[in-house]
Amino acid sequence: MSKYYLNYLDELESEAIYILREVWAQFQNPVILFSGGKDSILVTHLAKKAFYPSKIPFALMHVDTGHNFPETIEFRDKLIKELDARLIVGSVQESIDTGRVAEEKGKNATRNALQITTLLDAIEHNKVDCAIGGGRRDEEKARAKERFFSHRDDFGQWDPKNQRPELWNILNGKYFEGEHFRAFPISNWTEMDVWNYIQRENIEIPSLYLAHEREVVRRQDSWIPNSDFLKLEENEEIVTKKIRFRTLGDITITGGIESDADTIEKVALEVSAMRQTERGNRSDDKRSETAMEDRKREGYF
Repeated sequence: MSKYYLNYLDELESEAIYILREVWAQFQNPVILFSGGKDSILVTHLAKKAFYPSKIPFALMHVDTGHNFPETIEFRDKLIKELDARLIVGSVQESIDTGRVAEEKGKNATRNALQITTLLDAIEHNKVDCAIGGGRRDEEKARAKERFFSHRDDFGQWDPKNQRPELWNILNGKYFEGEHFRAFPISNWTEMDVWNYIQRENIEIPSLYLAHEREVVRRQDSWIPNSDFLKLEENEEIVTKKIRFRTLGDITITGGIESDADTIEKVALEVSAMRQTERGNRSDDKRSETAMEDRKREGYF
């Protein structure tokens, strides 16, 4: 009797598809949190496979800070058109204009934390009961604490000590009115897994992930891209470097690395030799040892 074996990418794919189908079965109005980064693109691709030949049953929700890479917004709009999907946009600028949040000031000001209020407002306004994210446990120690189904209370906050047990892949999506869940179908994937899968499936990604010439400035041991939002200090100088980005966030906080990896194959080889986490070039995570967990407890992605 022959045995059927899955390789490790097939196993990860199967697990993620199971979780996506569980989300659709257990919740009334789930959405995919879409940033235009590789992980949210991967989750969207897996959703396509999970419900094929039907189209994706989830709307895509993007929290727009107004400080995006132009390439990210262009990629988002192109993908939405190809998928014939519904796009929900929460605007941080609108949150600022209406007095819901106050803009940070100073050299290292960022709108990253302001996304929390905008996200929670968008979830409440659209009556979302589950927001599917591309968070992975290998990214950061706070994300390592997440379950597949991450419970959020009626204030949208996360308590890592008050989560549902997930034994034998049994997922509990029951919640009281006002509460909601986040779901993380690629929790068990690593950065290397993501790139190997992108390569295998020939998934289109933004050109930002591939090495290219760009104007940058050295700050906090990273190459921060030049933009209309960048405020230079007296001792800082804009230079042109061949860089790529390992993770995408606001253009104001996302640091690049010097690289010659201009194809997905070269990126996968480069990542295999990396010893620093991909979020090591995100200035928002350098504010304190618990920066990510503090934001997550308040309702961050």
